Amino acid sequence: MTDRPRDPAARPAPAARRAVLPLAVGAALLVYALDQLTKWWAVAQLVPGVRVPVVDGLLWWQFIRNPGAAFSLGEDITWVFTLVMAVVSVAVAVTLRRVRSRAWALALGLVLGGALGNLTDRLLREPGFGVGHVVDFIAVPRFAIFNVADCGVVVGVGLVVLLTLLGRELDGTRTGRGAGGTAAPGGGQPAGAPGPEEQARG
Repeated sequence: MTDRPRDPAARPAPAARRAVLPLAVGAALLVYALDQLTKWWAVAQLVPGVRVPVVDGLLWWQFIRNPGAAFSLGEDITWVFTLVMAVVSVAVAVTLRRVRSRAWALALGLVLGGALGNLTDRLLREPGFGVGHVVDFIAVPRFAIFNVADCGVVVGVGLVVLLTLLGRELDGTRTGRGAGGTAAPGGGQPAGAPGPEEQARG
């Protein structure tokens, strides 16, 4: 009885996932930790509603409790945003299992960390479980007051949009609409797409 020849492309995928997963987890943990620490500082040190100048005319600290979504939107339907953030967090975590690209891992990690940061406020802060008010404290001219979690979500989503426009797939390959690559005949790998050993570097 002879062993079947192994497909050389069958094994790199788990290795690629192991290479990018720490980046996603690290990005999520960094955003989450910064968000919670800065919110703790804001609650302890800032007076609600009082602006503290940081950069004259450009940046202030202003502590508010936000019952709505990111950037104080939808204040009357707090519980809806709690559900949305919970669903987004689960969806991003599930999607990360398919990611082989470092760029995608970073983008989704930022989104996950931000979503979990604000979800923690919804679940644990006053006035109650699921309808807690999010702590916001970063104020800039002509813009809503926000927090570190909001920044993580916005930057992460921006990277997702950019990667999509560039045609970069979750596995690190590029579609024909992105970097000018063309699909190979017979549905094969697009011309110029990285091989399995390069996908983790994407």
